[in-house]
Amino acid sequence: MSILVDKDTRLVVQGITGREGLFHSKEMIEYGTQVVAGTRPGKGGEWVLGGKVPVFDSVQIAVDATEANTSVIFVPARFAPDAMLEAADAGIALIVCLTELIPIQDVMRVRQYLENKKVRLIGPNCPGLLTPNEAKVGIIPGNIAIPGNIGIVSRSGTLTYEILFALKEKDLGASTCVGIGGDPINGTNFIECLEMFEDDPQTDKIILIGEIGGKDEEKAADYISTNMTKPVYAFIAGKTAPPGKRMGHAGAIVEGGEGTAAKKIKALETAGVLVANHPEEIAEMVQG
Repeated sequence: MSILVDKDTRLVVQGITGREGLFHSKEMIEYGTQVVAGTRPGKGGEWVLGGKVPVFDSVQIAVDATEANTSVIFVPARFAPDAMLEAADAGIALIVCLTELIPIQDVMRVRQYLENKKVRLIGPNCPGLLTPNEAKVGIIPGNIAIPGNIGIVSRSGTLTYEILFALKEKDLGASTCVGIGGDPINGTNFIECLEMFEDDPQTDKIILIGEIGGKDEEKAADYISTNMTKPVYAFIAGKTAPPGKRMGHAGAIVEGGEGTAAKKIKALETAGVLVANHPEEIAEMVQG
């Protein structure tokens, strides 16, 4: 088993005719993901990627024609909120939005709408998901991970790649890797992923990758201390970031002494989580 995506995922790519949409659709197909449709208003009836994927004018038409159940969004920030709403209205159960620089108020509005529809959102500003040898939805490189029993949830795309590769080098694999995104507001948080991994029989251990800013890691620590039976390992980026300075993501900023790496690490360690000093140490800790 896995969480969220697997070999039965039927994917529609919103914005498939753009440069990023086309490139990553090709990568996802080559990995084995069932990319069954793409959308671009005004391009309905066309085929892309050598006639492999049909293009539709709307997500609703794509779902009706192909029974797509998951969407990945490769559209500019000004169009992304409407793209998410369109996917939800079409009956898509899982939406993965990679788009960055979406205004916070727009994400808040979309998230509330999706919650009322009981639709799960991953992102925005995220690398997507990967279930090794089954499906990848997004931009996580497939060749850096192998199947296994370690669940990974991360705010940072780059650190996700580094840790996946470090695990592979030690012949350790992942059940599913979830990049939840680094924005202050996202669709799915650490706790929701931890809960899914706790319930997943294939996942025996979990890696949490956090960074400075916000209190999501502290909230996750509280949840771990009272709800998790599986071991959790963590790395928190940004120990040396000065207060008031952004680090990478829109959410990675320390303000008023809140959201520091030290506070997050202390909370996690108090909850019984083993926290690595450097990303490459995670694989060694998990290996035991």
